[in-house]
Amino acid sequence: MKNLSRLLFAMLLVLGYSNANAQDKNNPWQITIGVNAVDFYPTGENAPLGEYFDEFANVTDHYNILPSLSTISVSKYLGGGFSFGAAGSLNKIEKFGDSTVDDLSYYGVDGIIKYNFLNGTTIDPYLGVGGGYSWVDEIGAGTVNGTLGFNIWFSENIGLTVQSTYKHSFEDFLDKHFQHTAGISIKFGGSDTDGDGIFDKDDACPDVPGIAAFNGCPDTDGDGIEDSKDACPNEAGLDEFNGCPDSDGDGVADKDDKCPTVAGLKALAGCPDADGDGVTDADDKCPNEAGPAANQGCPWPDTDGDGVLDKDDKCPNVKGTVANQGCPEVTEEVQKSLNAYAKTILFDTGKATIKSQSAAVLGDIIKILNEYPNSKFTVEGHTDSVGSETLNQRLSDARANSVKEYLIENGIDAFRLSALGYGESKPIDTNKTSKGRANNRRVEINLAK
Repeated sequence: MKNLSRLLFAMLLVLGYSNANAQDKNNPWQITIGVNAVDFYPTGENAPLGEYFDEFANVTDHYNILPSLSTISVSKYLGGGFSFGAAGSLNKIEKFGDSTVDDLSYYGVDGIIKYNFLNGTTIDPYLGVGGGYSWVDEIGAGTVNGTLGFNIWFSENIGLTVQSTYKHSFEDFLDKHFQHTAGISIKFGGSDTDGDGIFDKDDACPDVPGIAAFNGCPDTDGDGIEDSKDACPNEAGLDEFNGCPDSDGDGVADKDDKCPTVAGLKALAGCPDADGDGVTDADDKCPNEAGPAANQGCPWPDTDGDGVLDKDDKCPNVKGTVANQGCPEVTEEVQKSLNAYAKTILFDTGKATIKSQSAAVLGDIIKILNEYPNSKFTVEGHTDSVGSETLNQRLSDARANSVKEYLIENGIDAFRLSALGYGESKPIDTNKTSKGRANNRRVEINLAK
């Protein structure tokens, strides 16, 4: 029981060491559980022992094997092919070289520094040096050890380990011997920096907790789209919108939707347009009546009902024609009426001053001109042939301008009027009779060309 306690203590020491150090590499730990064989024969001692490596593989005659799990070892990879380990073992000694002995207990606790030649390969050989303490029955002594072994890895984490260790004791009461072990090895303990249960070597986001479905990368909003590909990582959304939600179901993601709570149109950034005029309801002054954006979504009015919209109607309050931009056209009949009135304007003889009795007829002319506010007119002066041509020209200019100024003074826009004298050059009757000359002395008001 005393020696069994020693072994248990050794094993606890080994396991305790494995849990006391940081696991900062991918699968840095290796634990091996198996069987061991102790052989005192090929160690270069005197009879009943043989020379070094003599009958090294004589299992039947020389190996002491306990038919059960009898060894456990733990090692930690340090980097660069090196690792440090510790092992504990027990056995029963019945063969001492060519001699037999009574059942003697065997216990060993050993430490080792190993160098793996082909670390990371399927067949993984190594050399090791170290030391330990071994007991045969009640006798124990320290040993210096040399080890040769190899691992055969069946997978990334599970393999077979076989090794032979020469244990050299400098004490006469403990014989030098070989200890061979074979066992199943498990590599484990990869680092998990972010604590998400996925080792860093397999973790695409080793510094941020994530989920296995995304190789350790996070999906903060739980919508099945990893954060790195999620345009809205903090709001659960749809794959078609790169992880962003569409609250109103209008096919426009909330982040791009100017009206996220009301279904609308993609063309209007997710906002509705009830009348379909291209102006969103929020900006439409007439949301149920189609109209242009230039008029805030309302139809343009046509106040005078002439078929020309007010925005294009030069005379929005007077019915006109499309051809004349919404203004009434001066017809031939109107033109005749103007000239009929204009011919009755009277002037002082040989002068440009208008006689007072012409006020009534000028009033009638002003009324007609006001009915055509967008039309421009020319006031024309004419004379008969009595007198010199030069004087007649001057008089006709003066009388035309006199009428023009009268009209302006009585409310007609000056921009709409021009004045021109023709003298005696455009008679409408003969100048040989008094009646004809009277007809030629006239003022005309004609539509400007």
